[in-house]
Amino acid sequence: MIPVPVVFKGVPGSPYTRKMLAYLRYRQIPYQLLIGMQADAMGLPKPRVDLLPTFYLPNDSGELEGVVDSTPLIRRFEAECEGRAALPPDPALRFIDGLLEDFADEWMVKAMFHYRWYYDADIEMAGSVLPFWRAIGQTPEQHEHSKRLFSERQISRLYVVGSNDTTAPVIEASYERLLDILDALLQRQPFLMGARPGASDFAVYAQLTQLTHFDPTPARLAVKRAPRVYAWTDIVDDLSGAPAPDNGWLSANDVRDALGELLAEVGRGYVPALLANAQALIAGEKQFATTIDGRPWEQPTFPYQGKCLRWINEKYQALEPEDRQRVDAVLSSTGCEDVIVAA
Repeated sequence: MIPVPVVFKGVPGSPYTRKMLAYLRYRQIPYQLLIGMQADAMGLPKPRVDLLPTFYLPNDSGELEGVVDSTPLIRRFEAECEGRAALPPDPALRFIDGLLEDFADEWMVKAMFHYRWYYDADIEMAGSVLPFWRAIGQTPEQHEHSKRLFSERQISRLYVVGSNDTTAPVIEASYERLLDILDALLQRQPFLMGARPGASDFAVYAQLTQLTHFDPTPARLAVKRAPRVYAWTDIVDDLSGAPAPDNGWLSANDVRDALGELLAEVGRGYVPALLANAQALIAGEKQFATTIDGRPWEQPTFPYQGKCLRWINEKYQALEPEDRQRVDAVLSSTGCEDVIVAA
């Protein structure tokens, strides 16, 4: 079982830290967040891949280990902690929830990283603030040094997520459409999954904590274009007191109408990128080029997103035939159906 309080390391500027924080608050699971260098000072085990957040959880032998990756972490908490579930009980809706969670984690993060390290005002903001989250007591000289090194490193990694002069219009247009889609959706229901949040809500919220509340350029867009979405991000930050009614999930008959536009956005941008990346990985190529939303897209291949495509299809194949039919009906003509055909 998971020991409480749950101990983990993270920083405010990490969307995946914010995803897990909001999830734990909603689930009312006690936690202890270690910010900056606290975990290192405590001698806690390091994960195989040093990512944030890092959770310190017992393995099968009962030994403490560093565990990363928010998506499987949420599934572990769902399996081991009772009450206020964040995964829908309906298998078809759970699949859709997982697909939207993946979209937020793997596509929306492109907008987050792009805006943060592409525009001068955003670079200045991030470069000035982020180093202090690791070490608040830096001298002005130390801070100037860390600001320069950190900014240079992050800017040099823009290509990893696919942010460049060619892809910038695609990323920014997708973000602006997403604001409009979420604004319309939130007029009908308080969460993506209905009257209670799913994992996808926490994933979308997580990227928005940076896009709407930290980085100046996308934040201005959000306030001007979709202030409702800005406010929703504040609300989801702490849902510890929110009700979790058993009948709060979207009904099978409502899923298409409620989420059709959002799924079409997934199919418009993320799915073509996933498929092109997978084809390049199979061919052993280090770079791929494709067309997204009628515009050119190019970036290095990304093995983790190859795994994402495989996991999506494994979850789909694990569904009962009648549940697969319901998923097919929801995804039809959104572009998301292609992610299944490619399995």
